[in-house]
Amino acid sequence: LATSAMAAPKDCEELRKEIEIKIQANAVPSYTLEIVSREEAEKHDVAMVVGTCENGTKAIVYQKNDN
Repeated sequence: LATSAMAAPKDCEELRKEIEIKIQANAVPSYTLEIVSREEAEKHDVAMVVGTCENGTKAIVYQKNDN
């Protein structure tokens, strides 16, 4: 019998915190990490999508800020 286990969709805030820890570990001094709709993420020119959540309907975008 073959069964497939569905992974629970990742909570956006939980994923954002995990990504933030990784960014801070790389000593990035100033950045923006924002949860937006998938459509809005596609409109960002300078921001980079670093994760998706809520079954792909939302994205987490990262932008390094210039000091």
